[in-house]
Amino acid sequence: MRKGAFMAALLLLMSVALSHGQEGHPLSGTWAGDWGPTNTQRTHLTLVMNWDGKNVTGIINPGPDSIPIGSVNLDVTKWTVRIEADVKNPSGAAVHITAEGRLEDISSYHRTIIGTWRQGSTSGDFKLTRD
Repeated sequence: MRKGAFMAALLLLMSVALSHGQEGHPLSGTWAGDWGPTNTQRTHLTLVMNWDGKNVTGIINPGPDSIPIGSVNLDVTKWTVRIEADVKNPSGAAVHITAEGRLEDISSYHRTIIGTWRQGSTSGDFKLTRD
């Protein structure tokens, strides 16, 4: 093999290997954890978020009672995130959800978001870890 052809093949192989190592948007993926007003009153959470090239979209607790995420804002200068959604309570009234947190261990695949969760008039802390 000539030197030029060898170098071209090597560069192609390296670019393919590097492209498979990239993760994409820091919020994309499935996140699991819980939230609650106290250490003993906890509610399990699963969030699935995707980057569509322009916005982060997703759902809270996938399944028949899933909640569409209304908006996600990420401040990469501080690694803070704000997630908002609306859900109906059992009586049919709308309840607003706001989660504000900070991304931690950003270089890890299993990074976390830790912060404050507000659901209607109840607030507490939350922690999510990307699976």
